Amino acid sequence: MAIEAELKARVQNPEDVMARLEEAYGPGRPEVYQDTYYDLPAGALTSGDRELRIRTVHGATDTRTVLTYKGARVDEVSGSKPEHETRVEDADAAHAILRGLGYAPTIAFEKRCRNYSFQLDGRDFLATLVRVPQIQGTFIELETQAEPEGLAEALDAVRAILATLGIGESDLTTEQYTDAVAAAR
Repeated sequence: MAIEAELKARVQNPEDVMARLEEAYGPGRPEVYQDTYYDLPAGALTSGDRELRIRTVHGATDTRTVLTYKGARVDEVSGSKPEHETRVEDADAAHAILRGLGYAPTIAFEKRCRNYSFQLDGRDFLATLVRVPQIQGTFIELETQAEPEGLAEALDAVRAILATLGIGESDLTTEQYTDAVAAAR
């Protein structure tokens, strides 16, 4: 079972963090994510700390859609969850399938991202600078994949990279964008 070992933080100085990322890992990829989260009418997924999402990613050269299911948190401090994701050929059909199965959209919003993919010590990482129009500020998400027995080690690697970017423990947050957008509306 693959776990998305991820930490998210509020960024106090986005320009400095972006400069450090670009210096260390090269230019980032600007992308816009259009996320729609689904749940059953009784809220079975949300109440079980699970997520079902269709994300359409608009990049400079392509547009792609992915279907993602995230299980309940396996680490309360980081909020890391098991994640299963697959590319979808037809976004409209995927939305229709979920609605046909009884899932209803619960919230939809846009994330404006700058992504940095890199390898370090044999591990793949993705660092994403994020702005969500309904939420004040800039965030950074840093993730890698891990097996359950390697989660602590993976999170330590994520923390070490964040430290090189000037992100400290006090900047970390487990607040979910879905909750923050819903509160802002």
